[in-house]
Amino acid sequence: VGVDLVAMCVNDVLAQGAMPLFFLDYYATGHLSVETASEVLEGIAEGCRQAECALIGGETAEMPGMYAGADFDLAGFVVGAAERGRLLPRTQDMHPGDVLIGLAASGPHSNGYSLIRKIVEVSGLAWTAPAPFAPARTLGEALLTPTRIYVKALAASLKAGRIKGLAHITGGGLTENVPRMLPEGLVARLDYGAWSRPAVFDWLEETGNVSEAEMRRAFNGGIGMVACVSPDQTDAVLSDLQAANETAWIIGEICAK
Repeated sequence: VGVDLVAMCVNDVLAQGAMPLFFLDYYATGHLSVETASEVLEGIAEGCRQAECALIGGETAEMPGMYAGADFDLAGFVVGAAERGRLLPRTQDMHPGDVLIGLAASGPHSNGYSLIRKIVEVSGLAWTAPAPFAPARTLGEALLTPTRIYVKALAASLKAGRIKGLAHITGGGLTENVPRMLPEGLVARLDYGAWSRPAVFDWLEETGNVSEAEMRRAFNGGIGMVACVSPDQTDAVLSDLQAANETAWIIGEICAK
């Protein structure tokens, strides 16, 4: 959960073309459990290591009567920096024929969990039962796989100015997030068969009897970040991602509306 908190913040500033500099956290609970808080803070520290940003402070609030049982609340704050004139998206540079590159997600990341909880309830499985899509792990562990952080993977391409736009695929999935980086007059045409969808999404779709349209809107479908690049920069960006041990695919292109 701590890694997820950092990831949601740093991946968002990354999508603006900025590299994260420092991070602060807020942890609130009714009664402080040192063990739970320590685990969460260890995750936050790990997320900051992955994002190469400094964890410079935060706030821990104990508020009896505000939270039930072991409930706690988390919030994060990040500051990033970008060179003047290098913020994304560069909509004025986007044209029909530009390529969309999708970076692999580690799972549902931090979105769609209201629906996930309902599907688990329908399945009748306990959180401690083996995950049908990952039998070596419990269902709870598999569904809480930490969100992937893309800072290191995209650093080289961002520094070289090869990327015109980035879409962090969160709530709304590919359906709603990719269009947000595009200017008026351009649309994204995605090839949903261009990548291998993780088994967790097949299980969620089948168990919850969720329509394909709703799957694409509620979940990332196995793509955590989408980059818009010129055709002549595609190979260089894919090479940068491969060098960073990132799995990526060409998943579509930009077209005139």
